[in-house]
Amino acid sequence: MFNHNLETVPRLYPTIRPGARYYQSLRLLDRVKQLDPSIFTKSGLMLGLGEEKMELAQVMDDLRVADVDFITMGQYLQPTVKHAPVARFVTPDEFEDYGGMARVKGFLQVSSSPLTRSSYHADSDFAALREARAARLKEMR
Repeated sequence: MFNHNLETVPRLYPTIRPGARYYQSLRLLDRVKQLDPSIFTKSGLMLGLGEEKMELAQVMDDLRVADVDFITMGQYLQPTVKHAPVARFVTPDEFEDYGGMARVKGFLQVSSSPLTRSSYHADSDFAALREARAARLKEMR
């Protein structure tokens, strides 16, 4: 599995991920799939940094265009005073809604909750991802 976290929406990149570039990260995820479509790709977002629902929907669309299989969404928690503050705490219902949105958009695996982290339950998530891909391939036949 290839994991590359976007972390946030493009508008917030200059302040949240100043050394990174959103579209460069997307191109990397896309390139991995171009080189080997059998590789599972995964990306993660931290919510609560000031993103809007429409921005999250666009990020999900961008990730699906790059054929990303697995998305994680968790609550951002400020690690030190030098890091960006939490703009708001996303409710569990909102995480559930975002998870549903991601499933509708076609991600094979979705983990969306306040406590989700990119490597959270990685072993069981990978097994579920393999099963989801096998089921999708079977449907296509």
